[in-house]
Amino acid sequence: MKYLSILLLFISGSLSAQSVNLSGTVKDSIGRPLELANIIATVKSTGAMENYAITNTEGRYQFNLPAGETYTLAGSFLGLAPSIQELVIPADADDMKLDFVLLPAENQLDDVELVYEMPVVVRGDTIAYNTDSFTNGTEQKLGDVLKKLPGIEVNDDGEIEVEGKRVTKIMVEGKDFFDGDSKLATKNIPADALKKVEVLRNFNEVDQMRGLGNDQDNVAINIKLKEGKKNFWFGEVQGGLGTGEKTRYLGSTKLFYYNPKGSVNLIGNTNNTGDVPFTFRDYFNFTGGFRNFNQRGGTSFNISDSGLGFLVTQNNRANDIETNFGAANFSYAPSEAWDLSGFAIFSDNQTDFIQRSLRQYIQTAATEVNSETSDQRNQLGMVKFSSVYKPNTRLQLDYDVLAKKSNQNENTDALSIFTDGNGTVNNPITEDKDNEPFSLNQNLNAYYTLDENNIFAAYAQHLYQDEDPFYKAILQVQPFGNILPLDENQDAFNVNQDKQIKTNKLDAKVDYYYVINDKSNLNLSLGTTLSRQDFNSAIFQILDSGLVNDDMAFDDADLKNDVTYSFADVFFGAHYKFKTGIFTVTPGLTLHNYNVKSEQLGTSSSDNKTLLLPDVYAVAQLKSSESFRFNYQMTADYTDVNNFAEGYVFNNYNRLFRGNRNIENAIFHDVSLNYLNFNMFNFTNINAGLNYTKRIDAIKNTTLIQQINQVSSPMNSNFVDESFSANGRFQKTFRKIKANLSGNLSYSTLNNILNAANRVSENFTQNYSGSLETNFKTAPNLEVGYNRSINNYENGNISSRFYTDRPFANLEYNFWNGFTLSADFSYYNYYDDNDTVRNEYSFLEASLFYRKPDSHWEFRLDGSNLLNVDSLNNDNFNETFSNTTEYFVQPRILLASITYNL
Repeated sequence: MKYLSILLLFISGSLSAQSVNLSGTVKDSIGRPLELANIIATVKSTGAMENYAITNTEGRYQFNLPAGETYTLAGSFLGLAPSIQELVIPADADDMKLDFVLLPAENQLDDVELVYEMPVVVRGDTIAYNTDSFTNGTEQKLGDVLKKLPGIEVNDDGEIEVEGKRVTKIMVEGKDFFDGDSKLATKNIPADALKKVEVLRNFNEVDQMRGLGNDQDNVAINIKLKEGKKNFWFGEVQGGLGTGEKTRYLGSTKLFYYNPKGSVNLIGNTNNTGDVPFTFRDYFNFTGGFRNFNQRGGTSFNISDSGLGFLVTQNNRANDIETNFGAANFSYAPSEAWDLSGFAIFSDNQTDFIQRSLRQYIQTAATEVNSETSDQRNQLGMVKFSSVYKPNTRLQLDYDVLAKKSNQNENTDALSIFTDGNGTVNNPITEDKDNEPFSLNQNLNAYYTLDENNIFAAYAQHLYQDEDPFYKAILQVQPFGNILPLDENQDAFNVNQDKQIKTNKLDAKVDYYYVINDKSNLNLSLGTTLSRQDFNSAIFQILDSGLVNDDMAFDDADLKNDVTYSFADVFFGAHYKFKTGIFTVTPGLTLHNYNVKSEQLGTSSSDNKTLLLPDVYAVAQLKSSESFRFNYQMTADYTDVNNFAEGYVFNNYNRLFRGNRNIENAIFHDVSLNYLNFNMFNFTNINAGLNYTKRIDAIKNTTLIQQINQVSSPMNSNFVDESFSANGRFQKTFRKIKANLSGNLSYSTLNNILNAANRVSENFTQNYSGSLETNFKTAPNLEVGYNRSINNYENGNISSRFYTDRPFANLEYNFWNGFTLSADFSYYNYYDDNDTVRNEYSFLEASLFYRKPDSHWEFRLDGSNLLNVDSLNNDNFNETFSNTTEYFVQPRILLASITYNL
């Protein structure tokens, strides 16, 4: 961090020494300062833009201009006529001042034209970026462009953040682009098709609802295309071959069509180079645009994944990955009042994992070294259809349906070597996991404005879900001999488990808004959540003969589940939103009546409870782009059937779990405070946040451990769990240099029951990052940075601290009129306090491509893992063990490809 600060000061000083600072004010004809007015400076001889500025609340602007030139300066503001002035800056000039006075416009069409010429225009809640003002020609996709826009961040997974808030909706020309995900947009929309990027803050899709609730955290992005990309197909087709221990291949298609009536987007990809367009994690995180419409209602009841804990890639890397992916998205407007849209996505990923792990068990002091090889295949598909009908400004009807289906299987061969006070035991293990879950989610919403003071909204959402995970483990060492009645006269113990969970869940709510005046409104809500789940499972043994062990003990209630679980929540809520001065406050109360029932083991149980849950949301708007946001919410946390089913189920070869029908809800208290400052005057973006969570009667697992075998069951903890987190990010642009600083801290105190004794664990994680990056039009562009993460785990008599130091550098260079070189380098130094774990490795990725100006053809040479790194490391921690894992990754891959751009 210290060296980055010194480098930043050096660069800033160098730039200042070669330029003149120009400052001044922009006012209207009666002398009032104009906030968010635009000043643009172009070189008179060439017409090229040199710099620009946006005025602050006092109408002031400032920027630097190279000396020894003559400039044309234009000041503009929507609704006023632009002011044009010429300025000569001598080579030996000192800092200069220039003021602008803008008169009423005679023709506002000229103002609209200027909007598109300015690099940035702020208009209410919309920030419009002219992309050509920030790009240098090396950008390939939308994500590359967004990273260069002030106030916008794109992480390695393609997720977008604006002013610290996650973007959940991407639109192109106002039409949804695969609603519910931003990765498909950032990784596929071509950069050269973009004209403008519009950031829509305080976003709400329903006109009648804007301003009634709290939309401050809702951010969407709308992409404006260049004129030549409308009413024509555009995109690219790519094919490539390469080498990397075997023949590598790539085939990719990205085609787009937009006109005022509709749009079509087609994306396809097949490769074995490790590039996964749609991961297993993406599939489960993909919402399809469905939202929790009662987020502030005070109830947390989520249908959990009843799968088997399939492996996921580390940093999108594994030993080998083959991918087939296809996606289609459409929108069509049959009339001005009716919009239809939808998408279909299919992904087929085959992944090979090779990994070694070291586990230290806290209670028994046993250690386990595990070496395993896994073959995994995930076939994932989803289809969505949406309809929006708006016959007039008073009524809107929405309908959505989303179907998701997947076929997942994973086969693992492992050798577990565990050591404790009794010696060392070798246990070869084979595991098979299969699951074919299906879900159908439907949503129907209606919005009606009776008059300017009375607005109604009704919501209904239904979820049907069917899961059938199957598990098999073949072991040499008998697992859970005191629980499972296994036949010991076998070459190996072949243990199997069938499980099926069916879910029907209905959420419904009616909102009434009474608009008192332009500064306050009252919101009354009446709604319900109704859920029924049927859970069946059985554990059985396959003998060496292939027959099923017919020991009657397998029919014992402890080894089977036949459970019906129902959850009902009926609630009435009231929220009052009012504005006074700089403050907007929304306090609320929600009255809930909960009813939980379960039927199993021939008996039934129920629990009925009434709770009054408060919440408060407040905003202090210091300036138009600077605010504090406070949030408090009391939440009743309820679990689903997985924690109620009292028969044993396998989670892993050495982990059994059984539910508890007597558990009750937990109470969470969540408090957060966030600060946001996006200053276009000095090109500074700051966001910071504090969060505190207190969990009372938390649903925790009580675990019995013998050697490395664990049996867990949920219970309501008598101890309070607490967690605290803090984060901050600072971004500032100095002409062509952008500085980034960020930090994240998280501390938690958790109570766990191990072998009937309470054990307190403390986790403290830290992550710090800093970087400098340039954005020159012609010169090479470089980003250099440093990242450090520290993970500290304290649990019982085991204390572990792991460090990862990662300096990194990225290069982009245009040369020889058509060639572009890009390279990404990261060095990892992973170690612990005691120097018992250490791994140093570096990843280098590079691309060289050539595209002659105005040509449709592009020729590429890509290299991944050029330093041929074998493996990378990760550590994690839970209440029973600490774990350090080494993951083996794909070798060096070289790929040559040809792309045709439409």
